[in-house]
Amino acid sequence: MLAALTQVSVTVSPLRRVPQLFAGLWLYGASMALQIRATLGLDPWDVLHEGLTKITGLSFGTITALVGAVVLLCWIPLRQKPGVGTVSNVVVIGVAVDVSLWLLPTPDGMVPRVLFLVAGIVLNGLAAAVYIGARLGPGPRDGLTTGFCARTGTSLRLVRTVVEVLVLAIGWLLGGTIGVGTVLYALAIGPLTQAFLPLVTWMDRSAS
Repeated sequence: MLAALTQVSVTVSPLRRVPQLFAGLWLYGASMALQIRATLGLDPWDVLHEGLTKITGLSFGTITALVGAVVLLCWIPLRQKPGVGTVSNVVVIGVAVDVSLWLLPTPDGMVPRVLFLVAGIVLNGLAAAVYIGARLGPGPRDGLTTGFCARTGTSLRLVRTVVEVLVLAIGWLLGGTIGVGTVLYALAIGPLTQAFLPLVTWMDRSAS
């Protein structure tokens, strides 16, 4: 999905790229918090993050940042070069998810939980489009996948599937939450991000 999205032929205004990046990353952390509070299942990486949170006692945001840093180290043998967006991804999302979890109440009843889940997934798609549209470097997890594909010639879909199934399985074994939200996320996040991307990228008017 990331490869297709980043092939969009647009240029973001230099004056808007950094604010757009940070807005997207903060919204991404908030969307994660909504899905966590819903307790109806998380995306594969967040299943891993939750499992690690349970066994370490560290906050969700801290674990998210630490995992991002470890994944970033895996870029070295792949000769991937991080951008400002890559490093910001590690820090900002971790802070945003912890702040959002502190602010959000725990929903009582199935209807509020479903609303939290749906809102979280939709916001996640928008947030991903916003920070991808800034074009200041991929997140550590996406960069790992695309970097491996670039070095080996392996299919992006295959590598992404293998990685996400692996982290999902490890996270589940560690106590992470798998449920209907996990399936809904997998089905919806690609189309949502693709739909939002043209709305949040800035065309280079001087080139037309």
